[in-house]
Amino acid sequence: MNPEDKTDILFIDEAMQRAEGNLPLLPGMKCAEAAAYAPLTLAFVGDAVYELLVRTMLIREAERRPNELNRASSALARAKAQSEAMEAVEPCLTKEEDDIYRRGRNAKSHTMAKNATVADYRRATGFEALIGYLYLSGQMRRLVEIVRIGITYEREKE
Repeated sequence: MNPEDKTDILFIDEAMQRAEGNLPLLPGMKCAEAAAYAPLTLAFVGDAVYELLVRTMLIREAERRPNELNRASSALARAKAQSEAMEAVEPCLTKEEDDIYRRGRNAKSHTMAKNATVADYRRATGFEALIGYLYLSGQMRRLVEIVRIGITYEREKE
């Protein structure tokens, strides 16, 4: 992309990020600032980020019909799959990431997934909190690495 072409809505420069009145839509806050959010807030963001990463991965793999994409996406994004992905991800976590994961896992949620055990739902919430934290703190390489580890593990089990 030509840096002079500012018509592209994805063009972001430092001046845009600091512009007065600009909505705070971009991640990249300090780690401590991201970690200060409630674990269920991190999970709220992480759920959306994870779903978007899964959907992006699926459309880049092969041309599929929308119903096939939806089934594949749902299979990877359901609570049980996220819980199982944590089996592979957990040994790779830093102390800080493990703390975020545990806060999310131990958070008291008033909702429950339809087709998941309490344990799976809690582990999935911890996973989503970790994803939300990594996204908000701008740690995109680490975010993609964690997601890749989890998805690879899930697919190898099939």
